[in-house]
Amino acid sequence: MSEPLRQLQKRIRHSFREDSLLREAMTHKSHAAELELDYDNQRLEFFGDAVVQLVLTKYLFYRYPELQEGDLTKLRSALVNQDSLAVFARSIGLGQYIQLGRGEIDAHGEDRDSTLSDAFEALCGALYLDAGYETAEQFILSLLEENVKDPLRLLSRLNPKGALQEYTQAELFQTPHYRILSVTGPAHEPSYEVAVFLGEELLATGSAQNRENAEQTAAEKALKILKDRKEEPDS
Repeated sequence: MSEPLRQLQKRIRHSFREDSLLREAMTHKSHAAELELDYDNQRLEFFGDAVVQLVLTKYLFYRYPELQEGDLTKLRSALVNQDSLAVFARSIGLGQYIQLGRGEIDAHGEDRDSTLSDAFEALCGALYLDAGYETAEQFILSLLEENVKDPLRLLSRLNPKGALQEYTQAELFQTPHYRILSVTGPAHEPSYEVAVFLGEELLATGSAQNRENAEQTAAEKALKILKDRKEEPDS
C-alpha cells in the first residue's frame, strides 16, 4: 500500500484488510484511463451511495420521530447531496488522497465538489465491504456530528429562493428577480456569479458552478440581510 493511503487509513481510523478496496475507492476514472487500469472508483461510488443513504435514513428515522415522510425525505436529500458530501470529504482532507489523471490535477480536480462527493461515497462503500455496516455507519455519523450540529435546521435552508420569494411577497409586496453578472472559468468547470434584486435594489450576490446554485446562494444571503434589516431598531 502506498504511503498516502496509509495516511488516509490513520485519518479515518481504519486499517483495511483488503488494500485493493481502498486503492480502488481512491482511483478517479481519469487516472485509470491514463494508466489503462481495469478499475476505478465508479462501482464503489454506486455501492457507497446506497450505504450513505441507508445510514442517514436510519439516523433521521430514530432522531426525529415527530417528522413525517415528506420532511424526512427533504432532510435526507439535504444530507446526501453533492454539497454536503463534499463538506464531509473536505473535513478529512480526502482530496489529497484521490489519484487523478494529469488533466484533472492541472484543473484542481481534487477540490471539485463532484470529485470529492464521488470519492467519499466510494470510500464508504469500501468501508462497508471491508468491515461491515457498523464500521461504515460509525464513520459516516462521526462526520455528520462533526459537520452538521443540527440537521433539522437544514429544512429552512433547502429552498432559499422559495423562502426569499415568500418573505418578500408577504412583508414587502414585491418579488425578487435574478441576473447573471458573469460566467468565468473553463467550459468543464464554469463559475457563475448571480445577483438578486428587489426592484432596483441589489440585495446580494452568489457564486457557484451552475446558475441554480448561484441563485440559491444569493437568495440565502438576501433573506438574511432582509431579516436582519427588519430587526434593526430604526427599520
